[in-house]
Amino acid sequence: MKIKEGLAHAGYTARLLVRAAGWSVRKPRLGMTTTIMFDYGLRSLPVVGIVAMFSGMIISLQTGIQLVRFGQEEFIGIIVAQSFAREFGPFMTCIILVGTVVSAYAAELGTMNVSEETAALEVMSIDPVGYLVAPRILALTIMTFMLTICADVIGVCGGALVANTQLDVPYNRYFENAIDSLAGREWFGLPKDLYGGLLKAGITGAVIAAIGCAEGLTAQGGALGVGRSVRRAVIISIVMILILSFDLTWLFYRAFGD
Repeated sequence: MKIKEGLAHAGYTARLLVRAAGWSVRKPRLGMTTTIMFDYGLRSLPVVGIVAMFSGMIISLQTGIQLVRFGQEEFIGIIVAQSFAREFGPFMTCIILVGTVVSAYAAELGTMNVSEETAALEVMSIDPVGYLVAPRILALTIMTFMLTICADVIGVCGGALVANTQLDVPYNRYFENAIDSLAGREWFGLPKDLYGGLLKAGITGAVIAAIGCAEGLTAQGGALGVGRSVRRAVIISIVMILILSFDLTWLFYRAFGD
């Protein structure tokens, strides 16, 4: 029975995502989308920046300690740049947004649902999906792209700081190797690795946003029900990030090569 309910809820979430995409194309609510992008996405930038900075520093230090043994510490920039562009940037950004944005989506929509505000919208012939869900999914999808770019840049700079101060790698050599490792595989003037990471971030951002909205719209049982919906939204989103991270990485590099 639990499996059947889980599959039914997964189908509801998928339908919600498709319907929201349709609303975003036909009748986008750009004003509300922009407001949500600022309230949730832009205000998540300090957290993303701090985590990205220290993550880049940790990767640089841990790999650098090993590379120093072989006299190859100047290649730290390659490892940090590739790690963030391909995987770590989008993965870390989406994990942070689960805690800062997806949980808020579930709480807001859950509170509206248990207080019958969504039912009132339907009485007024206003589709809650177009009015409430579509702007939220579109906003998080766009901000995931933008925050991933910021995380990539900040992470590489954090790695450069440690490489220079702790391992005596010149800044110019570090950044030359980082840029060269991404060059030679450009699409429309930008590295393919960066495109792959950003596409992964956008897809994952849309999925976790839909999960948060779906959990909110199905919340029942007052304040306790809203709390349960928020918990489920966070757990399911983190699991989906891990699954999509592996599946999309396999798909991209199976289709386009290393």
